[in-house]
Amino acid sequence: MDELARWAALSIARGSRSFALASRLFDPATRRRAWLLYAWCRHCDDVIDGQEGGQGRVAENAPAALCLAELTERTRAAVTAEQSDINAFAALSAAVRETGMPVAYPLAHLTGYAMDVHERRFRHIDDTLDYCHHVAGVVGEMMAVVMNVAPENRDLLLRAADLGIAFQLTNIARDVFDDAAIGRCYLPEDWLAEAGIPPGDHVRPEHRGALVGIVRRLLDLADAYYASARAGAQRLPRRAGRAVLSAADIYAAIGTKVSAAGPAAWDHRQGTSIAEKLRFVVRAFLTPRLTSPLPPRPPLWKKGDTPDWTPPALTSPPPA
Repeated sequence: MDELARWAALSIARGSRSFALASRLFDPATRRRAWLLYAWCRHCDDVIDGQEGGQGRVAENAPAALCLAELTERTRAAVTAEQSDINAFAALSAAVRETGMPVAYPLAHLTGYAMDVHERRFRHIDDTLDYCHHVAGVVGEMMAVVMNVAPENRDLLLRAADLGIAFQLTNIARDVFDDAAIGRCYLPEDWLAEAGIPPGDHVRPEHRGALVGIVRRLLDLADAYYASARAGAQRLPRRAGRAVLSAADIYAAIGTKVSAAGPAAWDHRQGTSIAEKLRFVVRAFLTPRLTSPLPPRPPLWKKGDTPDWTPPALTSPPPA
């Protein structure tokens, strides 16, 4: 294993034990490329959130807008095959070069971080789903290309995006209180209003019961996206398909625990044990690869169904 791949493997081991385990099911070449891509994604997330390995806080983090601008500049350089002395961007450059990945994908991923930096409001569920697509759905598409899905295979790539959206909806449900602690809320404002929860008050104790209902509604939607994604995963090459199914089942189980815990869902971080993860891996290995045509996708939101989000225009300072 080359030095860059070893660094990327350490990044995924620290950042996500679930994805680290699932990635072990890939063939060696796919596994290496998946680690490289993950390492860049993890770096971007850490830079914007001021964390390391998805944990804690980094002291004296630069302003988020400045961090995003630097990320964008370095990412553009990486996808145009310029050399980088920073591991995360060298990893992305290698992944793009080795797979022929469309360069629009990494840049679209950064749009999700721009939504956080510019504090996008999520008025409707379509807004939340658009965010989920950029921060995770497009990662699903990139991972599919890593698994040798052709960029022209839009039907299969759409199912890969569905899996990313499902993952992110699960994250939102699990991390409601953690997000609120840093001033973020991805729950649709109209859902909160229907439940009688004023903006910004969703984590107050008196709203815990209503919040449970909203989160379960979100997780029901995630389940529909998981189902769509599983249909695509069963048509991937054997080892890749089993890795994807394992990751889907492991992450969906987190949502199941959040839903089952009710008002206590956020008393501690929900997760899956090693034994549970291994059980899902075994189940994935028993799932056959299908060669039949991919069935029609359910009528779920997808990128393009609603207008593209654009960051707010910068306002010029008033004249002196």
